[in-house]
Amino acid sequence: MEKEDKVMLLGIWASPYTKRVELGLKLKGIPYEYKEEDMFNKSPSVFKYNPVYKRLPVLVHNGNPIVESAIILQYIDETWQNGPRIVPDDPYRRAKARFWDKLHSTAEGESIQICIDPREELTFLKENKYISYRS
Repeated sequence: MEKEDKVMLLGIWASPYTKRVELGLKLKGIPYEYKEEDMFNKSPSVFKYNPVYKRLPVLVHNGNPIVESAIILQYIDETWQNGPRIVPDDPYRRAKARFWDKLHSTAEGESIQICIDPREELTFLKENKYISYRS
């Protein structure tokens, strides 16, 4: 008997954190149900699945909630082997990715704008085969 693989994402359409989880699910080709939440009037599901922070997004996989977008992306990457890797295999590159994510999360709510060198981002996308160049 095949194991059921039910995936639901609770999110807010304007949230960059929800969008990056959606992108991760789409990159891996994972079918999921999306439930739009009202940021100012959250449903009981938010409080049920994320009783500590009561924030979005929340990924629910076979009834088990995973919260915080960076943790959700890591979970997606480790759970589904199909599709491209989301988290780099190389420990140094993985540490750099975590650094940028942490810096962005720490700066949230402050008037700090973080700019990643576009050449570094382009190199990352090219090396991970998210994009390719034509000669």
